[in-house]
Amino acid sequence: MKTKDIFTVEELDQYMKLTLLEAKNALAMDEVPIGALIVDNETKEILSAGFNKREHLQDSIFHAEIEAIQEACKKKGSWRLENTTLFVTLEPCPMCAGAIINSRIPNVVYGAKDPKAGSVDSLNQLLSDERYNHQADVESGIMENECATILTDFFKEIRRKNKS
Repeated sequence: MKTKDIFTVEELDQYMKLTLLEAKNALAMDEVPIGALIVDNETKEILSAGFNKREHLQDSIFHAEIEAIQEACKKKGSWRLENTTLFVTLEPCPMCAGAIINSRIPNVVYGAKDPKAGSVDSLNQLLSDERYNHQADVESGIMENECATILTDFFKEIRRKNKS
């Protein structure tokens, strides 16, 4: 089912605002501010939330999407996250796109594009590649400016600190 058939524009914005709050949790820990949520498509219940913790945990795979996927799997008692939507502030990387495919998430909503690592639209189109056993409907650009600004501001601050 298409994402636009599941959520209203207002609901997309509402969930992305909550996803941005997760990104702010990452920011508070001096992590790259990326947040994610997984929502049940029928009940509209938030199953899980996550944010980047790579630096804090010194674990290269601890992206926001991975944390949200792991938590949702535990909550559902299944590795299959069918009938869910993943909301994320930044276009997923190849690792996270692979996790989306492997967990069978049918809908993905993201805010800002990632021209350096994005593997949904920018560098690759992994979630729409029919050679894989699963594809996802993708909705991009939801609250794009807000999602991009929190990242831009974070990296500007890092560069400013490094110059000092």
